[in-house]
Amino acid sequence: MSLEAPTVRGRDATNKWVALGVLSVAQLMVILDSTIVNIALPTAQHDLGFSTDNRQWVVTGYALAFGSLLLLGGRLSDLFGRKRLFLIGVVGFALASALGGAAGTFAVLLVSRVAQGSFGALLAPAALSLLSVTFADNAHERGRAFGIFGAVSGAGGAMGLLLGGVLTQNVSWRWCLYVNVIIAAVALAGAVLGLRSGDRPERVRLDVAGAVTVVLGLVGIVFGLGNAESQGWTDTWTVGAIVGGALLMIVFVVIETRAEHPLLPLGVVLDRTRGTAYLAVGISGIGSFAIFLFLTFYLQDTLEFTPVESGLAFLPMVGMLVVRAVVSGAALLPRTGPRPLVPIGCLLGAVGMGLLTGISTTSGYVGGVLPGLLVLGFGFGLIFGPAQNAATSGVSADETGVASAMVNTAQQIGGSIGTAVFSSLAASTITNYLAEHPGSTPQLATIAGYHTVFWIAAAVLVAGAILAAALFRSGPLPIDPDAEPVVAI
Repeated sequence: MSLEAPTVRGRDATNKWVALGVLSVAQLMVILDSTIVNIALPTAQHDLGFSTDNRQWVVTGYALAFGSLLLLGGRLSDLFGRKRLFLIGVVGFALASALGGAAGTFAVLLVSRVAQGSFGALLAPAALSLLSVTFADNAHERGRAFGIFGAVSGAGGAMGLLLGGVLTQNVSWRWCLYVNVIIAAVALAGAVLGLRSGDRPERVRLDVAGAVTVVLGLVGIVFGLGNAESQGWTDTWTVGAIVGGALLMIVFVVIETRAEHPLLPLGVVLDRTRGTAYLAVGISGIGSFAIFLFLTFYLQDTLEFTPVESGLAFLPMVGMLVVRAVVSGAALLPRTGPRPLVPIGCLLGAVGMGLLTGISTTSGYVGGVLPGLLVLGFGFGLIFGPAQNAATSGVSADETGVASAMVNTAQQIGGSIGTAVFSSLAASTITNYLAEHPGSTPQLATIAGYHTVFWIAAAVLVAGAILAAALFRSGPLPIDPDAEPVVAI
């Protein structure tokens, strides 16, 4: 018997996991940037001398470009090759980060953030689609890989807070951007030296009408939600942008039903399993933003933690999330499918949010914050990997890019909704609390605002559990045993 075939299979199996490492590093870079710059903003504002009104655009500019271009980026990876778009995204993200780190004016910093978001929109769906087609032939390997990738996606925001605090406090806010150059260099070296793409790109025309419509529609929605956070829900720009964006998305759906080669084949999202997975990702995005944003406020403003201490405070949740995501992906998902895991994860997330409503001006970290974080980490670990896996399962190889883009789009829109709605709810609660309790202090009113946010986030996660339990199909996800990985190293 020849020994060549087993040797090749063993080498290919090793190559898969090296590919996973490369893709996870790139994913971490994109996720870090959703929070790492937030910590650096006050220092950057002082250094560059821009106004508080302009400060929000450093965050919003990234979100607008990233959220609006994801579907286009995902489809481009299907049309022109996943590895090609991955490499363009990594290099572009690194160059944009270097520009931002060297920025001497607000305008340059803003341009760099928009460029980061644009290249991130190429990189993120390409990475997830590469992962999907690399682990297409074995349910246990696929579950383990998506568990690791999901852990990176879920933990990246908290790691960004920690890294941003360390760099800003001990080096410079500019290194919150420069650090991406180092991360990108690692990802690029791994990709160039090894990622071998078996892409067979479609030779079809790009759906230009669909691309223009969906980009403008998503820009409107993301901009409107961002504007609501600062200007309120009744502001003309808020209402106009959200309504206009929603109407354009309706037009986009009509275009896609008639296009010969649609940007988003509607079968990708109308499939029961994948559609439910996108919903779960969006709902978990809403909940996770409540944690990172408002719990950071509580740690720094009430408990007087430094930025570094605030980042360290999230590490127990990160650890629990990583362990749970890997275990659920490797041991549970291949046997049960996502139907029991995602609802349980959402319910645990709701319990964790409920525990956080016990925080007060006198409660400490260990007694008031840590129990909720541990439960949240356990719950989110059951959501991210299984949902990402389900969102790209059963889709043809030439549509994995756009299916992957929908995962990131759902998470981005969910985060934008969470930030806007929860900020508005917190502000309203604070105002009402002070009016109803004349002798109270602003600090007590602020705590009441946090409680409201956490209770509403818990309700959202409960709703997510009900929907996931009702809509997911029972049983393991479909796996094609004859599929051949198109990525090797």
